[in-house]
Amino acid sequence: MDKKVRLGVIGTGHMGQYHVNVAKMLSDAELIGIFDASTERATQIAEKHKTKAFASEADLFKEVDAVVIAAPTFLHHKIAKQALTEKIHVLVEKPISQTVEEAKELVELANANKLILQVGHVERFNGAVLELGKIAEHPLMIESRRIAPFNTRISDVGVVLDMMIHDIDIVLNLVKSDVVDVKAVGSSIVSKHEDVASVVLRFANGCVASLNASRASQAKIRTLNISQKDSYLFLDFTNQEIEIHRQASSTTQLGKGEIRYKQESIVEKIFVHKDNPLKQEHEHFIACIQGNAEPMVKGESDIRTLEVAYRILQQIGEKK
Repeated sequence: MDKKVRLGVIGTGHMGQYHVNVAKMLSDAELIGIFDASTERATQIAEKHKTKAFASEADLFKEVDAVVIAAPTFLHHKIAKQALTEKIHVLVEKPISQTVEEAKELVELANANKLILQVGHVERFNGAVLELGKIAEHPLMIESRRIAPFNTRISDVGVVLDMMIHDIDIVLNLVKSDVVDVKAVGSSIVSKHEDVASVVLRFANGCVASLNASRASQAKIRTLNISQKDSYLFLDFTNQEIEIHRQASSTTQLGKGEIRYKQESIVEKIFVHKDNPLKQEHEHFIACIQGNAEPMVKGESDIRTLEVAYRILQQIGEKK
């Protein structure tokens, strides 16, 4: 399939606007139009981006081969199911749906109709994460921190489904082992959902991952640390940078009345090809539709990510 993929965007809120912007830059796809529940907003965005505002999702479906769904989470399943039933490829923002059952239904429907169903885990396309897969072969311990100030635009989900889900997704795809134990605590500070969460996952192969997320902080930090037998990896999502520490040695010296610690290690900085992760996500989606690429993450993996997220939410809920 070499002709351009006809693409539509549903939902033009905060994230949807970015999708519209990126969709216009694609060389193998053409932005046919958008739909938003607010006619006023749809008209405004369509004028700004010189595209067409459709009166309904159904009207848009008639004109496109694929859609990007950036509507609120509670609508993901309904819209994605309609699109897949109409034989339209789907890129849906994370989380894929509100329940694991809904996620399974969408994955089965996509498989049955031989369609691409991609979930918008944009961090998968962060240059540093793409490199990470090549060097993190046997993680023993993983620590992630994803903290940010509160953003009023997200009101339908808490910090686990809004932010931590990126790290759950990355960690599960790195460790490639079953989660055997989940310990989670969290609390709400600025919204009715949990705004801070701290989670420990234990895997069948012995790896332990500690994930911390907050959307009630005064700083923005997005980092991932991985300890392996002979190396320590430090990844900064914001700068798309990776450092590898090897051959570390630490010594203790007793000086005059004080103990001094000295640590030495060789630090390598990995060259990372930095691009716009959202644009790369779209390009991968289009390449998969055209048969020029294999989906980076299969639907079963998205179901697993959601299952772990809900085990975390269940524990936080029980402890409230």
